[in-house]
Amino acid sequence: MRKVLVFPAGTEIGLEIYAALRSCKEVELFAAGQAISNHAELLYDSYYQIPSIHSDQWLDELISVVEKLGINYIFPAYDDVIVALSKNRDKIPATILIPSHEICLLTRSKSKTYQKLKSVVKTPKVYKSANDVIAFPVFLKPDKGQGSFGIKLIKSREELQQSIQEIQSPIISEYLPGKEYTVDCFSDREKGLLFSGARQRLRMRNGIAVSTQIVEGPTFNSFAQKISDELNMQGAWFFQVKEDINNELTLLEIGPRIAGSMAANRVQGINFPLLSIFEAERLPLAILKNSYPVLLDRALKNRYKKSINFESVYIDFDDTILLGDQINLQAIQFLYKCVSKGIEIILITRHAGDLSKVLNKYRLNDLFDEIIHLKKGEKKSSAITHKNAIFIDDSFSERMDVQRVKKIPTFDCSMMEFLIDQ
Repeated sequence: MRKVLVFPAGTEIGLEIYAALRSCKEVELFAAGQAISNHAELLYDSYYQIPSIHSDQWLDELISVVEKLGINYIFPAYDDVIVALSKNRDKIPATILIPSHEICLLTRSKSKTYQKLKSVVKTPKVYKSANDVIAFPVFLKPDKGQGSFGIKLIKSREELQQSIQEIQSPIISEYLPGKEYTVDCFSDREKGLLFSGARQRLRMRNGIAVSTQIVEGPTFNSFAQKISDELNMQGAWFFQVKEDINNELTLLEIGPRIAGSMAANRVQGINFPLLSIFEAERLPLAILKNSYPVLLDRALKNRYKKSINFESVYIDFDDTILLGDQINLQAIQFLYKCVSKGIEIILITRHAGDLSKVLNKYRLNDLFDEIIHLKKGEKKSSAITHKNAIFIDDSFSERMDVQRVKKIPTFDCSMMEFLIDQ
């Protein structure tokens, strides 16, 4: 069992690492980050607070957490953190899953990346100053930016002169009007590139591809191979390219880390974080990839921070567990979560047919600790005997009666996500 710390765990990068590793038997996950509201606090049992990397205390605090937990590996989950960790990797008693400090510094700067790779792959034309621009539009972006922060399409000289003052260390580059792609990669430090998988960035929010589709093409792999060989990449990494006016792929940036939407290739069999751990241990590696169309579309997901404790669940059958002739999968997910926690499950129903036959049909015979089959007219509140319990039923009148008589929390199917996340 490897103890793995994700830092900072609440970024989209950190959430993808969590999704990839949370069910892996080889890994025990831990979270760390600043003392600010973030999603990781709702995913992990414990969240370890570490000051900003721009403070004086962050490194000592990080080392303290690493030593306290016995951490083996650290996944950096933010671009500035990558450089800070690589700079101090000799002081930290855990393996940092990133390439060399030189590569981390290089890829943090777009201008240095373009200079290094201009004879290896196609890079965008970069103007030395605003005066060198003779045709518009052009693209203005920070040299060390991330996501879409600070980027701007400039359509006139007046706009360029104004906007260039607003960006620290700006780059003025040619405008690339075509399709944009991310290529997720995995490299072995000795064998070189073992996998590259391209996906088109269809819709973006804050620089993150929230809709992305797997695509094929030999040019993507050729790009990946050349970059991997030139920079001696290792573990998981990615690069972004965009088509120029002639539909030629042109490099935008390289990231020596997990990408937030790598899930599109992960669900085809490429677990980038787990492979990165194995690569660091120099284990023999092989790639097993399925081939089927994948379109990943990401949306907000609700998670809840709450305090509700119960030892028993009373749950209705018709229109709660069984919706028409379909099983309510959310209800079953919740009930099996109760099974894993040792919470008693009591089925309470007035089902008019042969209940045993229906339970057998849907293979639910052994799910319940007790089955209360009421007759028509019998109130469910009268059959509930456990005090530290909750009640789940589609009927408003049933829930109202149970809450009034038994003083316990009641839920309908639309509230199930709250219980699943408990």
